[in-house]
Amino acid sequence: MLGKRSAQRGLFEADHVYVDHVGRESFYGFLASQRGRMFRDEDFAMLYCPDNGRNSVPPSLLATALVLQAHDGVSDEEAKARADFDVRWKVALGVEIEDRPFAKSTLQLFRAQLILHEGVGAVFQKSLALARESGYLKKRKIKAVVDTSYILGRGAVKDTYNLLADGIVQLIRALASLCGEEPEVWAASHGLSRYFGTSIKGEASVNWDDAEETRGFLAGIVDDADRLLEMTRGALAEHAPGSAEEQRLAEASELLSQLLLQDVERRSDGVAIKEGVARDRIVSVHDPEMRHGHKSKSKRFDGHKLAVAVDAESQLITAVDVLAGNAPDSDQVLELVEQTEENTQLEVEETIGDCAYGDGVTRRAFAEAGRKLIARVPRRRGGQYFPKEDFSIELETRTCRCPAGQKTRTLVTRGSRKDRTGRREPRLAFQFDPAICANCQLRPRCVRAGPGKGRSISLHPQEGLLQQARRFQESEAYALYRQLRQVGEHRLARLVQLGMRDARYFGRAKTLFQALMAATVANITLVASKTGQMRARNQLRSPCFSFLRHAYHAVQRWLRSPIAFRPAPIRVLG
Repeated sequence: MLGKRSAQRGLFEADHVYVDHVGRESFYGFLASQRGRMFRDEDFAMLYCPDNGRNSVPPSLLATALVLQAHDGVSDEEAKARADFDVRWKVALGVEIEDRPFAKSTLQLFRAQLILHEGVGAVFQKSLALARESGYLKKRKIKAVVDTSYILGRGAVKDTYNLLADGIVQLIRALASLCGEEPEVWAASHGLSRYFGTSIKGEASVNWDDAEETRGFLAGIVDDADRLLEMTRGALAEHAPGSAEEQRLAEASELLSQLLLQDVERRSDGVAIKEGVARDRIVSVHDPEMRHGHKSKSKRFDGHKLAVAVDAESQLITAVDVLAGNAPDSDQVLELVEQTEENTQLEVEETIGDCAYGDGVTRRAFAEAGRKLIARVPRRRGGQYFPKEDFSIELETRTCRCPAGQKTRTLVTRGSRKDRTGRREPRLAFQFDPAICANCQLRPRCVRAGPGKGRSISLHPQEGLLQQARRFQESEAYALYRQLRQVGEHRLARLVQLGMRDARYFGRAKTLFQALMAATVANITLVASKTGQMRARNQLRSPCFSFLRHAYHAVQRWLRSPIAFRPAPIRVLG
């Protein structure tokens, strides 16, 4: 049942006795000043039974503890210890110095309930509510800056051999639980003990330079996997659909089947590891939602993508999402904009992003939603031939003029294509007369095709939107938006400072929780510092300390001055 904190402060609570010692303008002192205002017990009532059971630890206290944990970047064990023994945490939590406010399991259960019921979004929204109440977030239209960064996943990334072995172990555990046996005992009775070592590849006596021996080792793993999958099919038939046992078996068998499908090629002469990388390849059994991702051509990572929307004026983080590591940066960007409006209760007038958001599909989605998107269209340079941008395309008159001044109206259709959303659209192109191109002096720099063919210019399905974006980015007004984009980069850097480069949990749902808590801390510290309620971390502000500090520096300046008394050096007589 929901436990509530009394509105009346205790005389011996740490935020009353030790707040000056910790510092009223520190992060901990600021949280103490927000007690009963930022987080209220009633805000978390949906997580508790309304009329049965013992009173819980007040959720407002636990929510504050989660904010402190994200700020200090500590584990659950350390969070419990700091709540018990750290004066700064006791001040922020508003408990007495002898109190042990919560158990580690209580904090973990509260976090699990927030993730399950999507309550962490409410915690994040409190930071924006604080900005509104303090007057820092003013009522106006928002320019939302969107950007992404990578998150390294928590799961271990392994090669094909060990990845398949991990999948086999997962399925063995599910099958052993049905028999009430320990997984190692069940595996030994079925001749599968080798999968419970440190590394099946590291412990194997295989000459990896011998292709036949390597293929035979892989074939043995695949045979064991196939045998387990066959046993699972029989076990699934014995359990009712939808039961807990059936669900666990189905998930483990589906994971192993996916690993075999993505990494193993079955041939007439045996099995082999597939060449290349599957598009949506699972890289870790422990966190199947991790993916191979690229932030650039040379920078690859294994994990997820952090996507944020930031108010350009206030620099507040207004929306957060965690995407698959291999997802485009612009994936679900419209949802970020909608979340921004819901979280801030303000209208987004413009969305600003880098060239990753400048593709035609994203521009079409914004245009259909009636929203304005400002993102750079990359220009192709350095090629041997004239790029498409050197041709003047007039969609109204359906004409195209080449760099030599020749104009064509010939518009041909070359089949159709699907974009990443699955929408199929025709492929159109302007075709120049081969006879005119043959006599053109610029042909060596323009036409790649052989003799008897002219230059063709393909039209993008969203050619009009791309042309409009190119004209704007070449104007003087675009310089302002180039500067505004940096706001998103700065806020991402702040989240990385708060630990978002590495995921603390398995799965995107829990990683999203981590991201939202980090964004909550980033917003709270920003608002408190901008409104003058918080200053530098760990800086003492008591009057006594200030006096001693000024006196110390005064003495040091006097000692360095030429008129300061300096004792004569002592001479040692030999």
